[in-house]
Amino acid sequence: MIDGIGGPPGYTPVARALHWTMAVLVLFMIVVGFYIANVEEGPYHDLLYDLHKSVGVLIVPLVLFRLFYRLTHTPPPLPADLPFIHQFAAHVNHWGLYAMLIAQPIIGWIGTSSYRAPVTFFRLFEFPPVWRVDRAFSNWLFQVHGWIGITIAVFVAAHIGAALFHHFIRKDEVLTRMTRG
Repeated sequence: MIDGIGGPPGYTPVARALHWTMAVLVLFMIVVGFYIANVEEGPYHDLLYDLHKSVGVLIVPLVLFRLFYRLTHTPPPLPADLPFIHQFAAHVNHWGLYAMLIAQPIIGWIGTSSYRAPVTFFRLFEFPPVWRVDRAFSNWLFQVHGWIGITIAVFVAAHIGAALFHHFIRKDEVLTRMTRG
């Protein structure tokens, strides 16, 4: 039921809160990551790097909790009349995002450690380096980090596009079950 009226089941309040919190954080990371990778260094670069690293640190426990929650709380089923290829794409997109959102901050931490820059959490405390100093390796990891970031952006765009397709073209309840439950 959706808000007490007839319809397919929606996501729980916890699942919705995790989804929208992660959505805001991931979109923030995409924008800031793109900016710091493509704009000349300026007075705000250090602040943006610190924010990028801090939000990356924040994403790790959130995505792990969200994955645990997803594995212990069955999500509502996709519409029965949805073609298999759409169902397959939805599953690849969801699980791909989970994998990338776990790998991405780890790669960032290793790359930052091997560069020997600090990884702080909103300047409250600093995480220890997890890799020896190796600038060449660090530069390679940052390239991988950038490509994973682009891949995450593509997956997010596909996710948003699919939600809008369901809402405006198919006119089913796939989007509203994540907005209203």
